[in-house]
Amino acid sequence: MVEGGIQRIDQTEFKDCLKLIFRQPYVLRLAFSAGIGGLLFGYDTGVISGALLYIRDEFREVDQKTILQETIVSMASVGAIFGAAAGGYLNDRIGRRLSILIADCLFFIGAIIMAVAWTPGIIILGRVFVGLGVGMASMTAPLYISEASPARIRGALVSMNGLLITGGQFLAYLINLAFTKAHGTWRWMLGVAALPALLQFILMLSLPESPRWLYRKGRTEEAENILAKIYPSHELDREIVALGESVESEVVEEDPNKENIITRVRQAWGNPVVRRGLYAGVGLQIAQQFVGINTVMYYSPTIVQLAGFASNKTALALSLITSALNTVGTVISIFFVDRSGRRKLLFYSLIGIIVCLALLGGIFIGVAKHSPAVSQVETAHFGNLTCPDYQVNQATSWNCMKCLKTTTDCGFCSHAGDLLLPGACLASNPTTKNACHGEHRSWYTRGCPSNFGWLALIGLALYIISYAPGMGTLPWVINSEIYPLRYRGLCGGMAAVANWIANVIVTLTFLSLTEALGVAGTFLLYCGVACLCFIFVYHVVPETKGLPFEEVEKMLAAKRLKPVDPGVSDEHQIT
Repeated sequence: MVEGGIQRIDQTEFKDCLKLIFRQPYVLRLAFSAGIGGLLFGYDTGVISGALLYIRDEFREVDQKTILQETIVSMASVGAIFGAAAGGYLNDRIGRRLSILIADCLFFIGAIIMAVAWTPGIIILGRVFVGLGVGMASMTAPLYISEASPARIRGALVSMNGLLITGGQFLAYLINLAFTKAHGTWRWMLGVAALPALLQFILMLSLPESPRWLYRKGRTEEAENILAKIYPSHELDREIVALGESVESEVVEEDPNKENIITRVRQAWGNPVVRRGLYAGVGLQIAQQFVGINTVMYYSPTIVQLAGFASNKTALALSLITSALNTVGTVISIFFVDRSGRRKLLFYSLIGIIVCLALLGGIFIGVAKHSPAVSQVETAHFGNLTCPDYQVNQATSWNCMKCLKTTTDCGFCSHAGDLLLPGACLASNPTTKNACHGEHRSWYTRGCPSNFGWLALIGLALYIISYAPGMGTLPWVINSEIYPLRYRGLCGGMAAVANWIANVIVTLTFLSLTEALGVAGTFLLYCGVACLCFIFVYHVVPETKGLPFEEVEKMLAAKRLKPVDPGVSDEHQIT
């Protein structure tokens, strides 16, 4: 049933979305134009992994200082925290459409600043602007789409925004490859994001504001004109009446003196219905990050190397595959989000994540146990290039993993004939690396040669496929559906802020965790967190599939996780 109705359709299929798009192409135009914000979101968070390689080549201080590299990478996420917070406030104050236009300006300015940057500090400044735009787009685009979509296909259209996010990440990897030979390399990689920002700005100028927001502001005639373009004529009157009644009831309940943002946040958490929505929405956004996705998306080349693939080119190529799988998984979500329901898809996704993380933990235990030995003969072959710790200890039982974990900076040079035979433990520096490569050997500084490497890649691929259709897209879908209109922008902003804070935490701790717990221990830790997330979803997250916003609010008020089935008494409903 479309938004505002009193019924719901239990079996809403993706083909309904295609049919409606052909009958009402205006809906697709609204969704696609707003979804370009998702494309920018994905592109600007993914492009830095490749651009950083060339930034290091141009700026010596960046190459020498890890803290500068980390700052350049993470500053967009930090900016996104503040962008999401500001976006939540601006969405309610000035509207969804104008908030998207502001985000486009931030994207455009940030891209131009980075493209012309003459110092690392200027690049960081550009990353802050881009991050502000990412934060605003991350919660505004799905909100605009959800409020301009019929309820029975709302999930599919909001998931299209998720598809554009993953598509933007994949595009970033392709652009990185395209500009590797171009003069200016990283400047083109970072600056090209200005083009989709400009395109969306132009498209949004010709599109209307969210009809629900307009109705809320008393601009009923404008809202009704937009609804007439979205809904078939036989459903229009019913939608207008339902929307009017919903807004009027909210106005009656609202405190007319409520203007201060702190007061609004306090009142949101003080409202039992909104609070239950926040528990589910904010919790899902945190869970989305804490199951470890950005360890794969931001550090996939590193993980590939930890699995035993030494070549940078190989690591980058395999990382492109993980990004492509993320996009495929999001397409799966679009097909099933309105067919299977939100909760069921989340359960399937988390089960797959738990199994894959456990598998990865076991694989990396195997990688560590079957690491090639260090040979004194092979090490002595390189003369005075021996690892200082190995030389001092005169170790006879060292293996590759022990060599890489020494207190000094050491690397492993593989056997010339067979990667799995004993190799040499050497000091890690350009001279040693060149000497190792000069004898057609492989040089390892992160992971070790292993027969388990391909299993690790399969585990990563299955993890991405499990993650993308459920935990990858549904937290954004549910957060666009679960809050009452008067709190939707504010609560969506709080949930997005929580997502980006969790993003920063995961991004800044992954490498430290691998050093403290080992790679296997780190993945097993994420596996345990994913188990807790499964329990959380089962007990807290409601089913919003195909429901009008008003029906979701009634369900939360009744403390139910699923809507009432007219044929079953209340005491038999799942709670």
